[in-house]
Amino acid sequence: MKEKLRKLTPAMLFILLFGMVSLFSDMTHEGAASINGAYLTLLGASAATIGFISGLGELVGYSLRYLFGRLTDRSKKYWPITIIGYIIDVLAVPALALVGENGWILACVFIITERAGKAIKKPAKNTLLSFAASQEGAGKSFAIHEMLDQIGAFLGPVLLYLIMLFKTSGSTYRIYAFCFAVLAVPAALTIIMLFVTKRKFPNPERFEPEPEKSAPFKFEKRFLFYIAGISLFAFGFIDYSLVLMHVSREFTNLTSGLSDTSALVNSGTLPLLYAGAMLVDAFSALIFGIMYDKKGYRALILSTAISAPFAFFIFAFKSVPMLLAGIILWGIGMGAQESVLKAVVSTIIPKDSRATGYGIFEFAFGIFWFMGSWLLGVLYDVSIPAMIAVSIAAQLAAIPFYYLSSKNSQKI
Repeated sequence: MKEKLRKLTPAMLFILLFGMVSLFSDMTHEGAASINGAYLTLLGASAATIGFISGLGELVGYSLRYLFGRLTDRSKKYWPITIIGYIIDVLAVPALALVGENGWILACVFIITERAGKAIKKPAKNTLLSFAASQEGAGKSFAIHEMLDQIGAFLGPVLLYLIMLFKTSGSTYRIYAFCFAVLAVPAALTIIMLFVTKRKFPNPERFEPEPEKSAPFKFEKRFLFYIAGISLFAFGFIDYSLVLMHVSREFTNLTSGLSDTSALVNSGTLPLLYAGAMLVDAFSALIFGIMYDKKGYRALILSTAISAPFAFFIFAFKSVPMLLAGIILWGIGMGAQESVLKAVVSTIIPKDSRATGYGIFEFAFGIFWFMGSWLLGVLYDVSIPAMIAVSIAAQLAAIPFYYLSSKNSQKI
């Protein structure tokens, strides 16, 4: 084992250490995400309030990324901005254990605070990773990081599922509050690992050579085509909250006349269904990330084409095998987006303005994800076939823009 560690390059060691930071971080906020809606309901929030706070949280979490990307590029304070964002992000989660039994307003504040912390850290964090990725391959580096990240996203909901399974004493409120309190452990581990990584690698920017010329951020045609592509993809990619709502409505009340496999889905196993999607996400990120280093944009085009029909399998049938197939395709799309999409930015945008590039990327992705989720949610109540058609069409429409981005490198 020691010999293998000695063979690791410093850049790869940095990627692995940062991956452990993300693992504990995702255990914290993805564990919370699996019960936030139920907790807010328990505290007295209405369905409209929960929907509004969820949308507002995502809007805050993505819209601020452009501003903090610009701030990061101007200040070059990669570590301080990353650390501040992480501390706000992970500490807001266990704070939910401290709200009172009717404290839904304070709980909403903490949820939005967590998303704001994520917005602060994301451009700086991705830029730090991109420096090391320049040595190890962008696709592989972001894929390894995403795999560790999603293992945390798997472990968080499973941990809370086990707590709820075995902790039967006390009120429902006390059980939920205890779950959030337990998440203080991975939150603390996140901060500890973050400082360990910083101490070992205080200047990750040295992994990537300085550019010959320092120039302000300029849009290139290939970057604009790429932003158009990822915006369409985000618009059509249905958020898991809508998937979860559909499953809880259509699959947890199946009649006994249907296949016995329907017993695989019930209200108690819903967190495990999400955890399974996160595992698929992890492995697809690794596969398509490595493919990106070898095949370039073809990995992005292939992953989009494979995952695009997931809505058809999930929403068009009342069949558990079809549901599971759709969730696997959803996980493939999510994994590819979290690894390959970030890797592409690191190869398009030069070092000096990369945080700004990531900020623009995250901002566009988040805005179109928000608008798409809103429209697709409305269509779900009006016409599920129309929702499926819009989802698939928007994702497939991204492919020509990916192709144009790969072929065009002229500045405008």
